[in-house]
Amino acid sequence: MTGALDPILDSPWARDPALEREIQRWMQSLRTREAPRLRRSLVRMGRYRTMVEEEIRRRKLPLSLLYLPIVESWYSPRAVSWVGAAGLWQFMAPTARGMGLQVDRLMDQRRDPFLSTPRALDYLAELRDRFGSWFLALAAYNGGPGRMQRILRSLEGEGEGHDGLFLAIRSRLPRETRNFVPRFLAVARIARNPGAYGFGDVIPDGPLVFDQVEVPDATSLDVVARAAGVELAAIEELNPHLLLGLTPSGRTTALRVPPGRGEPFRLAYREIPPEERVTFLEHQVIRGETLTHIARLYGVRVSELRAANPRIEPRRMQIGQRVIVPKAPSVRDGLRADAGSGERNRLLVYQVRSGDTLSAIASRHRVGVTELLRWNELELNSIIRPGDEVRIYLPGG
Repeated sequence: MTGALDPILDSPWARDPALEREIQRWMQSLRTREAPRLRRSLVRMGRYRTMVEEEIRRRKLPLSLLYLPIVESWYSPRAVSWVGAAGLWQFMAPTARGMGLQVDRLMDQRRDPFLSTPRALDYLAELRDRFGSWFLALAAYNGGPGRMQRILRSLEGEGEGHDGLFLAIRSRLPRETRNFVPRFLAVARIARNPGAYGFGDVIPDGPLVFDQVEVPDATSLDVVARAAGVELAAIEELNPHLLLGLTPSGRTTALRVPPGRGEPFRLAYREIPPEERVTFLEHQVIRGETLTHIARLYGVRVSELRAANPRIEPRRMQIGQRVIVPKAPSVRDGLRADAGSGERNRLLVYQVRSGDTLSAIASRHRVGVTELLRWNELELNSIIRPGDEVRIYLPGG
């Protein structure tokens, strides 16, 4: 992406000596201390590059915006900041909801690059039109348009916005926002010509390709994976916005499956009885509820709830506590079989590696997520880290 002038990278104000010193400082950091993370992000960018470029060109925006997710999230859809911004473009929840994205405990569409990218680019274009400058738009994207508007109003006689205004007000911005534009310029310089800066050996991932399918109601992703004939991890990678591995009930949801698996999925899914399409639900305890109440509500046994939630103390349940409910008969049968066997199967102690999730570990070893949670006294939202040990009971003496 060299050759054509870019209104951000080739802005006359990008050559300001003071700004250039900051850009060089960030380039040095990116080539040394931050080099491993930049290298990984250049690899990951390959998955989304074609899609992001197409959306940028459709809007006739600067092509350098392709590199903004490196600054925001290192091109990771699952990135979450300490203030709660999430996804490739690091939207805050209120901003995302205002742009039509769903953000709740079940689904966070900020983490879906194919849904969040058009919204992010529309928002950036809106900020550019509002402030008359790409430098100001980028600073407003990071620090908030309200703050930017208040600062600009305090200036007299500036007239129409231009990139030089960013330099004029930079000292009045929070540190992160002051650094945002020079850091972006540094990232973009390296990313559009990585070979010139020591990253010539980076091999980007191939673009994500997939078939799109629809499910008519609540469906667990492990059920989707079985119907599509693929590993659960492949479904999770393509659908990172489904936080609990479950699609919403009462409505049709579009899902992505690996290429070539769309039609096999549709045929297999039709044969799955509706009561078998959800392998678990998550129930939030309300005042006065007991495990017996919850079991009756969902038509399961108390023993099955106990098996799926080994850390719950029935006499000390609290309002708001989450209870995993095994819904599909096949899952409940598995829980009963395990309970009856006394777990005398062969024990495997698995050491967690980078990128592992509980559902991926379960799928890899052909065990249920619910059983994995129970064996390790974990909950559905438990965090595992590289080096942790996970107990897995495999068939066999």
